[in-house]
Amino acid sequence: MERSARAFWLRKPGEGEIRDVTLPEPGPDDVVVRTLHSGISRGTETLVFRGGVPESQHTIMRAPFQEGDFPGPVKYGYLNVGVVEQGPAELLGRTVFCLYPHQTRYVVPASAVTPVPDDVPAERAVLAGTVETAVNALWDAAPLVGDRIAVIGAGMVGCSVAAVAAGLPGARVQLVDVDPARAAVAAALGVGFALPDEAEGGCDLVVHASATEAGLARGLELLEPEGTLLEMSWYGDRRVSLPLGEAFHSRRLVVRSSQVGTVSPNRRTRRSYADRMAVALRLLADPAFDALITGESPFDRLPEMMNRVAGGEPSVLCHRIAYRPA
Repeated sequence: MERSARAFWLRKPGEGEIRDVTLPEPGPDDVVVRTLHSGISRGTETLVFRGGVPESQHTIMRAPFQEGDFPGPVKYGYLNVGVVEQGPAELLGRTVFCLYPHQTRYVVPASAVTPVPDDVPAERAVLAGTVETAVNALWDAAPLVGDRIAVIGAGMVGCSVAAVAAGLPGARVQLVDVDPARAAVAAALGVGFALPDEAEGGCDLVVHASATEAGLARGLELLEPEGTLLEMSWYGDRRVSLPLGEAFHSRRLVVRSSQVGTVSPNRRTRRSYADRMAVALRLLADPAFDALITGESPFDRLPEMMNRVAGGEPSVLCHRIAYRPA
């Protein structure tokens, strides 16, 4: 087995580097995976890169295979697709998804990888972690046939939620964002688009993923009486205000949170983490999700690209990292 690998580490907030690492000897229940692609999560991962994880959330925010601690040095990431080079016969040679950081090769328990379906390209499968988040959100929200749904914030998470919700029969799904260029992404996903001031009201459900106070306030305005706003934004160490005056109580609005760290209570007794990830990967058979991949760079340029993505380039959704063939 090739014991050497290279990994991306955050040396300190705002400064990343690629380090040489030595892989552990795999056990009988482990797999050795050679990475094909990984993805930069513009939301949470760039928040980590900037050093914005509050101290109170350092434990909760740990990624499954994170090394080091916030704010750094830390190896962080969770969108990884590779090929199993060593492991159980049923996985050998299979393309798999794993919640692993950016690293050329790695060793994990076989239970930590999910086979990618044959009809899902490896290049698209890097979105599985984000689509899994969208699946969990819609399990939390439990929309119904024919519901009127607005998704505020056309980032990776918001676009993924809109794409999954678009499959609900009879639903009116509108993606809402301040950037008019996101209209093209909405069209590719088969949903409507509007700027915040032009968004359609009367919503049964609003999913908020813009991580802004203005987006949160607008979401409440778009709801029908007794409608629900599902808050998916991660604000890090920022405080936000919520307009709970005016007609909030008389309209009996509901605000609830959604977080992918646990399986939705609506499915927890019947679905495991593995089941949820398998659903996300099956959904990625739809080529519409390709609209969420907005660029690609080689692994060697990852420190540079992380700086650019964290700097807020508006065109970026998921930036894919390509690894050299063995």
